[in-house]
Amino acid sequence: MAGGTVRLVLLVGAAALASGSQGDREPVYRDCVLRCEERNCSGGALKHFRSRQPIYMSLAGWTCQDDCKYECMWVTVGLYLQEGHKVPQFHGKWPFFRFLCFQEPASAVASFLNGLASLVMLCRYRTSVPASSPMYPTCVAFAWVSLNAWFWSTVFHTRDTDVTEKMDYFCASTVILHSVYLCCVRTVGLQRPAVASAFRALLLLMLTAHVSYLSLVRFDYGYNLAANVAIGLVNAAWWLTWCLRNRQRLPHVHKCIVVVLLLQGLSLLELLDFPPLFWVLDAHAIWHVSTIPVHVLFFSFLEDDSLYLLKESEAKFKLD
Repeated sequence: MAGGTVRLVLLVGAAALASGSQGDREPVYRDCVLRCEERNCSGGALKHFRSRQPIYMSLAGWTCQDDCKYECMWVTVGLYLQEGHKVPQFHGKWPFFRFLCFQEPASAVASFLNGLASLVMLCRYRTSVPASSPMYPTCVAFAWVSLNAWFWSTVFHTRDTDVTEKMDYFCASTVILHSVYLCCVRTVGLQRPAVASAFRALLLLMLTAHVSYLSLVRFDYGYNLAANVAIGLVNAAWWLTWCLRNRQRLPHVHKCIVVVLLLQGLSLLELLDFPPLFWVLDAHAIWHVSTIPVHVLFFSFLEDDSLYLLKESEAKFKLD
C-alpha cells in the first residue's frame, strides 16, 4: 500500500476529461493498486489471500485485485481529507464502507426490502383478487417483473460488475415499459384487446432494440437515462390523466394519483449528489428506501381496482 506521507496529486484541465473518475485517475491511487497487486495477487501471496478470504466474499466474486482497489480507495480518500479536499468518486461511484460482501450496503438492503414489499403485496393480491378479474393476469405479471428488477438491483448493489450493472439497468427499463403496458390495458385494452396486443408488441420491440443497442453497440449511460426518463414521463402523464378523469367515478384512484406524484417528487433525490453519510447512506440509497411505501400503495390501488372491475363485470353478466 502507498504510505500516508505520499502527497496527493490533483488532476485538472484536459486530463479531467479522460475516462474514469477523479479518484481512480489519481497517480497515488494507481500506484497503490499496482504495488498492492504485485505484492498480494500472484504466486504464494495469492494462495494465502484465497485461503484467508471468507467464503461469502469468494462466492460474491470479490478478487484480490478488487480488494486492492478497495484498500487503495480509502488510502486516497484519507489523503484528500487530510489535505482539505472534497471526497472524490472512484470508477463512477462514491466510496462506500463494504459490509461483509455488500459493496453498497444501504442500497442493497433497501432494494431487498422493496422486493420483499412487492412479494408481500403480490401474495396479498393473489389472495384477495380472484383470477377471473379482468386485470388479474396483467397485474400479476407486473408484480413478477418488479420482483425480478428488485432482485437484480440487490445483486448489483451487493457486487458491481458489468453483468450485474447491465441486468439492473435492463430490468429497470422493463419495469417502466411494463407499467406503461399496464396503463394501456387498464385504460384502453379492456375495451379494445387488439390495441393492447399491438401496443405490447411495440413495447417488446422497443425493449429489444434498447437492450441490443446497449449490449452490442455501446453502453451509453446518457442515452439509457434519457430513454428511461422519456418513457417514465409518458407513463406518469398517462396514469395521471386517466386518474383525474375518473376520480369522481372511481374513488380508489386517489391512491394512484398519490403514487404518481410521489414518484415524480422522490425522483428528485436522484439529482442530489453527495458523499455517503457515514460512508453508507447516499442519495440513491435514500431514494430506494423512500420507494418502499410507494410500492405498497400502488399494489393496494391495483387490488382495489381489480376488485372493482370484477364486481362491474359480474354486474354486466347478470344484466345480460
